[in-house]
Amino acid sequence: MPRHRPARLEHIAGIGVDRMGAIADDADGPPFLRLENLDVDIPPDPEAIARTVRAASEDSDNSYLPFVGQSRLRDVAARHVSALSGVAYNGARNCVISAGGLSGILNALLATVEVGDEVLVTDPTYAGLLNRIRLAGGTPKYVPFQFNPGGEWKLDRAALHTAISPRVRVMLLMSPSMPTGGCFDEDDWRAIAALCVQHDLTLILDSAMERLLFDGRQVIHPAGLPGMAERTITVGSSAKELRMIGWRVGWTVAPESYMPDLVAVSLANVVVPVGIAQDAVATALEQSVRTLAPYVGELERRRDTVLDELRGLPVGVPGGGWSLLLRTSDFGIDGQTLSQRLLSHRVCATAMQGWGETHGAQYLRFVFSNEPVERLRGLGDKVRAALGA
Repeated sequence: MPRHRPARLEHIAGIGVDRMGAIADDADGPPFLRLENLDVDIPPDPEAIARTVRAASEDSDNSYLPFVGQSRLRDVAARHVSALSGVAYNGARNCVISAGGLSGILNALLATVEVGDEVLVTDPTYAGLLNRIRLAGGTPKYVPFQFNPGGEWKLDRAALHTAISPRVRVMLLMSPSMPTGGCFDEDDWRAIAALCVQHDLTLILDSAMERLLFDGRQVIHPAGLPGMAERTITVGSSAKELRMIGWRVGWTVAPESYMPDLVAVSLANVVVPVGIAQDAVATALEQSVRTLAPYVGELERRRDTVLDELRGLPVGVPGGGWSLLLRTSDFGIDGQTLSQRLLSHRVCATAMQGWGETHGAQYLRFVFSNEPVERLRGLGDKVRAALGA
């Protein structure tokens, strides 16, 4: 007898990464070029690792308390967001710790989205974010990036204005965006802020990659724009910027008016993140002002290598982040077909089905954060062979 399936799961899409990763993990022969998943082969700061090891034997870290997260991490996270935005945040009043950034995103959505609300996102957007909007009872409302082969992704500001409706209550945005690496410039953020203020919208900022910027770009934190401090919820993560994926620690920094609901949802959801990970993340985040630049430089070298390998093919140039997209429909195939063909060339990459409406199945994503430059060389020949180009 078939079981009843909750309606909230009707549009929950797989992201494809786990299937592709399993293929590469289980295959015999030479190792695959691992371009399928948002992993990184560059280790975290040694001091953060040492602090984690020490925490595993300390009683104070083996605790449920504090439910909202350890005070040092809350203070460091609040100061971090304050420094980027120019808004004065306080760890005790404006911050709650989550079990990873995506857990924080879901908590923020549950605290702000009513069933039936629309949540404005860019197209394409990471399917994991879209799934969380749906779990919260919302519906994604897409604003497309403009794809310029061989150039950068650009926000369609006219479409942004058109997308606003009475049902839109929240924007969920990130810059650099995942998976495109598209970045909002100052005019984009000002247009976004003006619409949020005019229509009384909440902005949930996924800041997981906000400092992973290339080509001399500077961080623009929207909470510092006029009228945005009181309506911006910033959700950060240890995974991308601090290279601490396995620690599963995130932070949410928000105005005091949002905090009771954010804390209530957090306590009803995961309760508390990993105790032995929190102070190590505080250490890494505090030191990242000094340690981030060489890491970003290495990511930029990897991006440049992939772009050079794929020169002449229809790719979008990422302004930051960990990944870029190739439009496969120019060759009469979808991303899934190219993904399958590349397996015979020992390349593992993930198709984009379900990641957008305007931009989705016709793209293949390449993650460049998990392979050194030496191994990325030669990718172009393999892709062209798989394309028949």
